[in-house]
Amino acid sequence: MDSPIAEKIEPVILHGGNLARARSLFPQAPKPWIDLSTGINPISYPHSPIPAEAYSRLPEPALAEVLRERAARAYGAPSAAYVVAAPGTQILLPLVSELAKKSAKPKAVILSPTYAEHARAARLNGFEVIETDDFATLSTADLAIVVNPNNPTGRVISKPDLLALATTLKAKGGMLIVDEAFGDAGDGYESLCGDVDQDGIVVLRSFGKFYGMAGLRLGFAVATPQIAGKLESRLGPWAISGPALHIATEALSDKHWQVDMRLHLRQKSERLDEVLYAAGLTVSGGTNLFRLVRHENAAKIFSHLGEHGILVRAFEERPQDLRFGLPGRQEEWQRLRDALKCM
Repeated sequence: MDSPIAEKIEPVILHGGNLARARSLFPQAPKPWIDLSTGINPISYPHSPIPAEAYSRLPEPALAEVLRERAARAYGAPSAAYVVAAPGTQILLPLVSELAKKSAKPKAVILSPTYAEHARAARLNGFEVIETDDFATLSTADLAIVVNPNNPTGRVISKPDLLALATTLKAKGGMLIVDEAFGDAGDGYESLCGDVDQDGIVVLRSFGKFYGMAGLRLGFAVATPQIAGKLESRLGPWAISGPALHIATEALSDKHWQVDMRLHLRQKSERLDEVLYAAGLTVSGGTNLFRLVRHENAAKIFSHLGEHGILVRAFEERPQDLRFGLPGRQEEWQRLRDALKCM
């Protein structure tokens, strides 16, 4: 029998980071473009040189095991047996939701507004998808999905509330996915990576956002060894490239850089608040990697910034929302300030 993924094609979702589209919308914009649309750390991890054999040889299984051990330590998972490494968390979304499908008409409930790919992945696997801002509604699901801290609002659900939800779902054979993609950069939330022994919880962690290396395509799932084994079998061998193994193993072990970077990002996000407030914009949410602005003229602000070669994240389904990532170099901060000043 064909899988639901083979039977159904979902429409492509527009995301941040599409500079080609921005150039077509604003062909006269000054260059270089400043891309503030993704919520990715503008400062990449300063890794050591990548050895030539990382490119010339297939990745060694022993290196993949070391990566899982370092990830388990960094994220607070019980052991490496609970960690699955994948070429980006995006590829894990349909694989995890597939494991949660245990009835003919399963229901996925997603705490929204949030990252739209979760709903798309669930629909691809045949789930009826309900998006809600009411946390209590998640208890009615076969598959409940919470992004924590949330993208783009920054909303944080407490650990006790999530564990209570997981208990409710487990009692009826359901599953809770907690996407902690922005967890490394933030404070004020508690990870569930150390609690996945309570069967029916899968935690997703993104490498590229905090370490400023989204192009490396690396993410992790943290779950019981039984669930982790099923995900590993679907990914197959050599899921992680040699360069990614080298860089991520090093970065996940670098506690000093992690601590310093969290402080740096907190300071830069506060600086972004000041720039936005000075322009008369109110910050309504976010994390230390991005800020959310709600404004009745959001479309005009998006276009104004685009004409100045600055791309921010707009949302077709929520036309009043704009997400601002962090500028990197000093000249980027100045261009953003100048563009906002002349609105």
